[in-house]
Parts: sequence; C-alpha cells; structure tokens
Amino acid sequence: MKGIKKHRGLKRYYKKLATENDLNKATWLDFDNPENWFDNWHLHFDNKGYGNDSFKRRKPHLDKLFRHFDLLVDKTKRLKTEFQLYSIILDFDSYSDALFLHTPNPNNTQFPFKILDLQSTTTLKNKELNEYINNLDGYEKLYGKADEAFCLIFKKNVGQPF
Repeated sequence: MKGIKKHRGLKRYYKKLATENDLNKATWLDFDNPENWFDNWHLHFDNKGYGNDSFKRRKPHLDKLFRHFDLLVDKTKRLKTEFQLYSIILDFDSYSDALFLHTPNPNNTQFPFKILDLQSTTTLKNKELNEYINNLDGYEKLYGKADEAFCLIFKKNVGQPF
C-alpha cells in the first residue's frame, strides 16, 4: 500500500524535545569571548516539519524554542557587545520557526537588524498559533506579512529592541 509514511520513535522524539538543550551541542558558542560575533545566527526546532501537520505536533517545538529563548537570555548577559535576540514564528510553516541572535559583525549585515512594516495587531490566520503567542508572558510581539504572515517576538530590556 502506497501513501502514508509511518514515523517510528515519535514518542521518544517528543520526549527529547521537552528536555534537550541544543545550546550544549554547539560547543563553539562562547559568550565570554569579545571577538565572537553573530550574523543572524539561528536555531530551528522542527527540522522535519512535523508541526505542519497539526498544532498538537507544533506546540512541543514552540515550547522548546521558547525554553531556548530563556536559556539564551541568560547567556547573552555575558556578551561584551550589543545584540538582538528574537524569534520569528510563521503562520503555518513550523519548519521555518527560528530563534535568532544577532550582533555587529564583519559581514556588514545591518545591525540593528530591522524589518519594515511591522504592526502590533496580529496578521496570523492560524487561530491556535495566535492563541499560543497571545499567552506568552514577558514577550513583545510584532506582526508582519511576507510570503506568509509571521510574528517577530523579543523581550523588552534584552538587547536592542525592534
């Protein structure tokens, strides 16, 4: 029978999502070295796009993203340079949701990074995602539309604002 592909080990996969710290894997991440810089360095948390199937599958990836956001807030206190820490969440593309760290850098990438035409009212059509984002405490939210509606999320008093 052709068609649906069975994904094995999903229970273990989702259990790991809840506990794994991806920052520990990046041994080169050194927040104490004043020579280090980040050119919109980012992490994706749903590399297989499982969250595109349903919000039930997307939520654990978002939970992990925001857990890592808080971990990075703590680590960026050691940075000796200006920075931006933010997340971009797309309306329906879970695979592209990402957490970003950006500093002045030798690549001449614009710092502070700016996205034009952001607004404070939601552009999202995904009701479950919109509700999830509305329930995030301590985060600032700005919305935009490119190929797909998105939400840019950051924390007040953590790095450069948008």
